[in-house]
Amino acid sequence: MPDSLHVLVAACRHAQDIRKSRFLAQAAPVQTPEQALAYLREVADAQATHNCWAYRISQDYRFNDDGEPGGTAGRPILQAIEGAGVDRVMVVVTRWYGGIKLGAGGLVRAYGGTAAECLRLAEQAPLVAMARLAVQCAFADLALLKARCPAWNARIERETFDAEGATLELELPADTVDEACARVIDLTRGQARMRRLDGGAG
Repeated sequence: MPDSLHVLVAACRHAQDIRKSRFLAQAAPVQTPEQALAYLREVADAQATHNCWAYRISQDYRFNDDGEPGGTAGRPILQAIEGAGVDRVMVVVTRWYGGIKLGAGGLVRAYGGTAAECLRLAEQAPLVAMARLAVQCAFADLALLKARCPAWNARIERETFDAEGATLELELPADTVDEACARVIDLTRGQARMRRLDGGAG
């Protein structure tokens, strides 16, 4: 795979005819395997001959030939994803059979090529490494910290309360964690406590 990974900005599609068979690749950004399979259910055509697919989400991947000969559809789609350097993506390639057999090599080229061209045409953005951070603060500081989260590109995943105050669980770009922690210390006059939830330093 290329050194720098990208993600899709939005769903995309690309269609082509190969020896009278119609191939349609549809790709979408996904965060979980459940989202990937939900996208499959959304775009698969029950009237088509095959709906073959593959997804990659970090180190997690799956592919399916949906009745095509083993290794001729799902794996080439996955290889197209890896070759394009795209992560957190689901690609579904639907085929409507046109009466001419393509052979194993032809199927590999058709599925892999349609998926690769779809990803090449898609709008992409660099994959940003994310970190998770827990911030424990007094009730008096909670509203101020929450108001500042957008400035740090931090998303509040969870908010809990106890007798001591509140805890915010944040997801934010990994390269902004140090700066965000410094701002939290400033805003709370050194009273807030922070810890990484993803094993990173900080």
